[in-house]
Amino acid sequence: MRRPAPPVVVALRRFPRPRLTGLGAGLFASAAMLVIGFLDWLLFDGAPAVFGLLFLPVSALTALWVRRADLVTAPISVPIAFAVGVVPIAGGSGGFGGQAMALVTALAVHAGWLYGGTLVAGLITSIRKVRDMGRRQRAAAVARSAVAPGTGAGPGPGATQAAKAGARPGAGTGPRRPAP
Repeated sequence: MRRPAPPVVVALRRFPRPRLTGLGAGLFASAAMLVIGFLDWLLFDGAPAVFGLLFLPVSALTALWVRRADLVTAPISVPIAFAVGVVPIAGGSGGFGGQAMALVTALAVHAGWLYGGTLVAGLITSIRKVRDMGRRQRAAAVARSAVAPGTGAGPGPGATQAAKAGARPGAGTGPRRPAP
């Protein structure tokens, strides 16, 4: 008899499970961080701790929602999203040059949050990749063991005897061709 899942697991299963492409994950993270940046600027006068704390779950969601084929893009797009989102809270004055200098300064000052979010995304995507590789290996092992012996599609009982004798597997099991 199966035990019921813990309430936390049941609650997490209710969350949406979108599968975003690499570009979609980058756009999601950038849009979310831009909205968070503007809300932080409006509500908290650009508090870096609020922005940084909200960057961590956005990084995690980006890494969780990206497709398996695009896993490598999550740790790349998350820092870009941080840079996009920090623009509203960077401050700066004096035209484009002042804004650019304020952005560079904000990225340098908030590098800890940037590295933390990138680390979160990297860890999640690494765990997902390792689990996917294990799943593929198990599926390949099941597929190899499912091939019926003696059909010629896979190694049969004669393959082990041929390997013990030093011959290549399958030697002598098919029709012989005349030597040229």
